[in-house]
Amino acid sequence: MIEVDHLSKTFWVHKKKPGLMGSVRSLFKREKVEKRAVRDVSFRIDEGEIVGLVGANGAGKTTLVKMLAGIIHPSSGAARVLGHTPWERHNDYRRRIALIMGQKAQLWWDLPAADCFLLLKEIYRIPTDEYRRRLAYLSEVLSIGDELNVQIRRLSLGERMKMELIAVLLHGPRVVFLDEPTIGLDLTAQRAIRDFILTYREAHRPAMLLTSHYMEDIQRLCKRILIIREGEIVYDGELARVVERYAPNKVLKVHLRRTGQKVQPTNELRALGEIVECSEDTLCLRVARDRVAEVSARLLTTYDVADLAIEEMDIGTIIERIFRERGEVQA
Repeated sequence: MIEVDHLSKTFWVHKKKPGLMGSVRSLFKREKVEKRAVRDVSFRIDEGEIVGLVGANGAGKTTLVKMLAGIIHPSSGAARVLGHTPWERHNDYRRRIALIMGQKAQLWWDLPAADCFLLLKEIYRIPTDEYRRRLAYLSEVLSIGDELNVQIRRLSLGERMKMELIAVLLHGPRVVFLDEPTIGLDLTAQRAIRDFILTYREAHRPAMLLTSHYMEDIQRLCKRILIIREGEIVYDGELARVVERYAPNKVLKVHLRRTGQKVQPTNELRALGEIVECSEDTLCLRVARDRVAEVSARLLTTYDVADLAIEEMDIGTIIERIFRERGEVQA
C-alpha cells in the first residue's frame, strides 16, 4: 500500500548570525544553509500493518509523513501510496487517505462536532446511509454520546481528539497517517485512543504509519518500527529484535521473606550477575539473557524467596541508546 523509494527532502534555511551587528547584517545579506530533513529513505507498509516511526525531535518524522500525505514535495526519490504519487494530490488519492496531527486541530472550534461531520460528509461525498452507519460505529467504539452536539471548543482535550479521529475516518480511508495522536492526553485518554486504533485496524485493515514520543504507544500498537536519525532510516524491523540486540540483559528482582536471613554481596552472588540492589529483603541483579533461567533457579534454591520478577529494560531507554550511537542499526 505504501512504497517509498530513496525519498529525500532538503530545505534551505537562513543562518542566524550572533549579536546585534549580526542581526543587522542579516537584514541586508542573508546566509542560507542547506538542511537535509529526510535522506534517501526507503520502506514498504502493507495492508493491515501499523508501523511506528520513531526518532528524536527534528529527526524528520513529520516531514516524511507530510510528503506521504501530499502536503509537501520531496527533493528527490519516489513514493507510491495506493498506486498514487502523493504530491500530485489527485482527488481519488485524497479520498482514500487520512492524516491526523495531534498538535493541530482540523475541526472548526465554533461548531459542534455533528455539524463538522455533516460538512465532511459533503466534502467526501459520502452516501447518507453509509455516513450514518460509520458515524454510529465510530461513536460507539469511542464512547461518544451527547458530546456530538457540543461546540468543539467546550470539549476536553481527550474528547476533542476522539472527534478528530472520527473526522479523519468517516470516509473509510485505506491509509492512515497518525502524527502524535496521543500528545498531551492524560493516561486514561491515551489508553482509550490506543484501544480504538487497535480495534479499528482489526475491523478495517488499513495501512497505518504512527509517529509518537510516547514509547507506550509504540509498544502497544506496533510490532514493526522504523527508527529515523538525522533524516535517515537506521533500523527497519521488529520491535522485539531491537530489544534483543540493545538490551542484552534482563533484571531479576527478588523479594525475600523476612526470616532474619541477610543477603550479603558475596563473590558467589556477583558471579551470577551485576548487583543492582542488595538489602535485607530485596535483591536485584542484572543478568545476561541466556542465563536468566539458570540464575533464577539458583536464587530460588539459595534464598527464601517470596516473589521473583523478570523485567525487560525500558524500551524508551533502548531507543535513546540507539539515538546516541553512530553507524547504522542492522535489522
